[in-house]
Amino acid sequence: MTEREPDPIDIALREDIGEGDVTTQLVVPEEARAKARVLSREKAVIAGTSPAVEVFRRVDPELKVSTTLTDGAAVLGGETILEISGSARSILTAERVALNFLQRLSGIATLTRAFVEAIGKNPAKIMDTRKTTPGLRALEKAAVVVGGGLNHRFGLFDMILIKDNHLVAQPNPAQLAAAIRKAKSRNPLIKVEVEADNLEQVRALVQIEELDLILLDNMETTEMREAIALGRKRKVKFEASGGVNLRTVRRIAATGVDFISVGALRHSAPAIDLSLELTPISS
Repeated sequence: MTEREPDPIDIALREDIGEGDVTTQLVVPEEARAKARVLSREKAVIAGTSPAVEVFRRVDPELKVSTTLTDGAAVLGGETILEISGSARSILTAERVALNFLQRLSGIATLTRAFVEAIGKNPAKIMDTRKTTPGLRALEKAAVVVGGGLNHRFGLFDMILIKDNHLVAQPNPAQLAAAIRKAKSRNPLIKVEVEADNLEQVRALVQIEELDLILLDNMETTEMREAIALGRKRKVKFEASGGVNLRTVRRIAATGVDFISVGALRHSAPAIDLSLELTPISS
């Protein structure tokens, strides 16, 4: 049987525990038993219960762990998210890493939900970006979905996204169009998106039939409306990016764009305040 490759949970536990939890081993008797519950301390959308449960199980498979709230649950503060019972030492050793996953992922889900609600009845979809914490991309993208957002490409391998620096390296429009047609002929299912900074670029891009999306980067909303009008006769979709925050997102959504990508969903999501309360179990 091959050894399992380290994943974010393994890495986090190794980082925190190292050679052992010297404080708990010094203070807490080996035979001590306890029960605990993880609580929310503020309004939030919960995400990350699965990795949090897995943390406790990897520290001690004999711990009993149950979820009282599932991912996507909206809390006001004070609700119990997880219940744990078993070795007091094991619970305390796993506590911080489990809370780290929960507070980080819940923060992402909470901020995503805020953006989704901020666009009102506009049909645009909130999307994430590749601005993720190294090693945590899959978990953070899952948290975006929990909050009601959509995932953009996972990495460099599953979608063609030609951005401004690519265009600097390859500025010839005819060669760009030929490259896109070639990519589509090889793999008709792969999505192709090109960034545009101005309406002149949009006019050229809408002529490329194989193009799926146009990324409108840091455009004013009036320009966005004009860009969308240029592509109306085609099935090309539009994504807005840059300058997106909770104050501007509804105005951007009202232009008629299909998607709004928001890097802040992860790089600016505040951690949710959570805590673990421990209660000894008398023998």
